[in-house]
Amino acid sequence: MDTLSFKTISANKDTVNKEWVLLNAENEILGRLASKAAILLRGKHKTNFTPHVDCGDNVIIINADKIRLTGKKWDDKVYVRHTGYPGGQRFTSPTQMMAKKPFAMVEKAIKGMLPKNRLGSELFRNLYVYAGPEHQHQAQKPKEMKLNDIK
Repeated sequence: MDTLSFKTISANKDTVNKEWVLLNAENEILGRLASKAAILLRGKHKTNFTPHVDCGDNVIIINADKIRLTGKKWDDKVYVRHTGYPGGQRFTSPTQMMAKKPFAMVEKAIKGMLPKNRLGSELFRNLYVYAGPEHQHQAQKPKEMKLNDIK
């Protein structure tokens, strides 16, 4: 038996094949969209996935202003941040966040599903979220994917 055929292939930045993927967020549930986008950004859908390497795709999300939240989350969910000063805790609801920056909720959900280290920051730079249907990446010829096709 030839044992050389059983070697594990470890990807590096030279051997990684990065593609451009387009996701349409219209009428999609926020958490499900975010988890699928995080899988694409991380590269976990590829056969040569390596945990410590950026082997994921570049992801473009359009229509981020048309996402859905289930239940009463539009009113009950609270985003918390802190200014760094005493008594500086600030609270925001999804309706306020959507009125101010429509793409911020999608970015925040996806960022929370990525690793909390330098690799996670590098992966987050491969994400492009747009509130409307237009994007500026036509030159990269992104491949449109349906969320149900991503495992």
